Amino acid sequence: MTLNPRAVIVHRRTEFEELLAQHGTRQQAEFFLAGRGRSIGEVEARHHAQQAALQAASNAIPLDWRRGSVERADLDRFVFGPEDVIVAVGQDGLVANVAKYLDGQVVVGLNPEPGRNPGVLVPHDPAEASKLLQAATGGGRPVESRVMVEAVVDDGQTLRALNEIFIGHPSHQSARYRLQTPSGDTERQSSSGVLIGTGTGATGWCRSVWLERRSELVLPQPEESTLCWFVREAWPSPATGTDLTEGLLDPDQELTIIAESDLVVFGDGIETDTLHLRWGQRVTLRPATRRLHLLH
Repeated sequence: MTLNPRAVIVHRRTEFEELLAQHGTRQQAEFFLAGRGRSIGEVEARHHAQQAALQAASNAIPLDWRRGSVERADLDRFVFGPEDVIVAVGQDGLVANVAKYLDGQVVVGLNPEPGRNPGVLVPHDPAEASKLLQAATGGGRPVESRVMVEAVVDDGQTLRALNEIFIGHPSHQSARYRLQTPSGDTERQSSSGVLIGTGTGATGWCRSVWLERRSELVLPQPEESTLCWFVREAWPSPATGTDLTEGLLDPDQELTIIAESDLVVFGDGIETDTLHLRWGQRVTLRPATRRLHLLH
């Protein structure tokens, strides 16, 4: 028996909800902000825009579909099914947050604040939710297939990300490791960490590094199976070098990092979902076989 589709609405707590959680009541939150020359009006208005978008998404779900809802903080405990259609309501980063937990499901991105959010990954007006959900399950749907990056540790741990994977020290100390490029060149380094990004991530953190160092690398496009990588603030010393600090990875290539201090590996800024490396462990970075399927 074939299950009807399930629409899973993905969202995150608004700043207004976080203020209420911290201060207990709206009045207390307003008093706190007023004492610092701030108004609660802006965050409350944005909260109402988010709630309206969530309501529009919920109302658009066909009556014969199943439905679910998950907050960003609970994504690592939520079980997605193959028949799910993911409805991300919020900022672009929310799509990146959920992408690592999916395996072929289509994502519909709804932007509750088009004047504030760029809308790269949440390009749609919530008012269009009904036709978008129908398109997500229909034939010939216009789906964008975005490349993801994958980290595989020598003990079998695996992590995927849509924007970038970061490898560095658990605190603000220097990360020490040996880096090996696809060509076989190796270098012992001490740095602020290594970023390995996709074409989607090339518009974010990786791009800021690329701009700051005036790199001549040609950054990949979102659907291009090429990754870019950057070493942040490599430190020259008698034991560490600064020659191998950026490059590209073709679809069949890998970047290898061998830990020479305790390191953490996390993707898309989610530090609560982290891999840990001990001295001597090896992690391999490469384009992932899974992709994000984003409804256009």
